[in-house]
Amino acid sequence: MKGHVNTKNGEISIENQVIAKYAGICALGCFGMVNMKDGIAKLLTRDNIRKGVFVSVNNNKITIDFHIIVSYGVSISTVASNLMESVKYRVEEFTSLEVERINIYVEGVKDIG
Repeated sequence: MKGHVNTKNGEISIENQVIAKYAGICALGCFGMVNMKDGIAKLLTRDNIRKGVFVSVNNNKITIDFHIIVSYGVSISTVASNLMESVKYRVEEFTSLEVERINIYVEGVKDIG
């Protein structure tokens, strides 16, 4: 289901893959994030960033699932908390829809040193 925003001039419909790509770009800027993976554990390029992000919209409330790789030596809970707060704020500002839930699946650790 798509997200819908009603304005005084009409309705805006937002595709899930648009939200996923935006959320993925936001996530890569978060502290401790290295990259994201898709369901078959393939490293992603910036062009395919939404493949590590899965979005569903129900009753104009967004749920986002991230499959991520974190930096070695950082606190996973700190990275996840930062990711959730940052993405929630930015996606809500971008879409004017509520982010109801963000799920984080840590699929790897990478030493970037």
